[in-house]
Amino acid sequence: MRIISIITAILVSALLFAVVFQREALLEFARQMTPAALLGDEAPAPATEEAAEVPAPEAQEQEAETTRPGTVSVIALRSVAREVDSAVVLRGETTAARQVEVRSETTARVMSEPLRKGSFVNEGQLLCRLEPGTREASLAEAEARLAEARARVPEAQARVVEAQARLEEARINDNAASSLRQDGFASATRVATTKAAVSSAEASVESAKSGLESAQAGIEAAEAAVASAKKEIERLEIMAPFEGLLESDTAEIGSLLQAGGICGTVIQLDPIKLVAFVPETEVARIEIGARAGARLTGGEQTQGRVTFLSRSADETTRTFRVEVEVPNPALSLRAGQTAEILIEAEGAMAHLLPQSALTLNDQGALGVRTVAEGEVALFMPVTLMRDTREGVLVSGLPDVVDIITVGQEYVIDGVPVAATFKEVTQ
Repeated sequence: MRIISIITAILVSALLFAVVFQREALLEFARQMTPAALLGDEAPAPATEEAAEVPAPEAQEQEAETTRPGTVSVIALRSVAREVDSAVVLRGETTAARQVEVRSETTARVMSEPLRKGSFVNEGQLLCRLEPGTREASLAEAEARLAEARARVPEAQARVVEAQARLEEARINDNAASSLRQDGFASATRVATTKAAVSSAEASVESAKSGLESAQAGIEAAEAAVASAKKEIERLEIMAPFEGLLESDTAEIGSLLQAGGICGTVIQLDPIKLVAFVPETEVARIEIGARAGARLTGGEQTQGRVTFLSRSADETTRTFRVEVEVPNPALSLRAGQTAEILIEAEGAMAHLLPQSALTLNDQGALGVRTVAEGEVALFMPVTLMRDTREGVLVSGLPDVVDIITVGQEYVIDGVPVAATFKEVTQ
């Protein structure tokens, strides 16, 4: 049994060698082994009416002269390049234009009925109302302190005026004493006394001014306390920051909202954003304001314009974030839907080919096999632009080229081919 396995392996290896390395010789041998080649001129004439369709000897000789040995019959099409919109195709998703978790800025119990998720809210609409507690009393106390602080200001101003009058009187007395002292009518003691009185009056003026500044500072502190109390009361009503939809129920009545607690989540879906990430090889083709279209998984189609293109790449994926803003007045588009996004770019010349015409060469490069000058096969690399329902759009080929669509896998560069062309509409 082991000898049979070894013999089988040798036969399979020989067959694979013949198919891979001796393909041309094998094909030539297969052509020579056809019934017509074996029978030669002794082949009997057909006895049916199909004999009338057999080519005449002259035609057979002419065909033999034009067909070279080793020629492979293939089917080809003559493709003419056309200008196409070379759009950048991306995969992305829809996101809300704005989404905010509306949170409480103070601690209190909810006293309003909740709004249910899915409800449409307008900008400034009440979402949650909180119990005031002692906040109104705190406001009244702050206003009373403000009134008291304001009442102290006239008294402080009067003290300043009185101190300034005393200072002026002391300076007059000092001048008079100094003049009398020069004429010998006043003693040095009196002059010293008047100067001391001037210094005391100046100190009284400074003290009065300090009292006035203190009274004014008291007014400012009281006004700040009043503003703080009013702001605390304003925080009892939590409003919608913009027009949109509630993504969650608002806080339930009776629940305690801590500072920073969520009252509700509001999202804006009109307009809605399409977000995708473009590779660095394509980012230079996208411009702000370029038109863009999208097809969602549910079949919906929409159009908009590019509003944002990131200037810095993601450190992990090396891609750039791009955002497209599209109108959504009926709110038919939802956030989180997968979308195929096409962003307008500069047009390019391309060939529309059936996907089956694409092949790989020995180095793994993507391309097509063409009928070159001299009726021989020739591989040409292509660049795949995008896939369509009618076929694939490729670039990198001459404007007019004969592309082998059937039989390209059985020929290599330089193999003679006999191409049969088919009609194609592009």
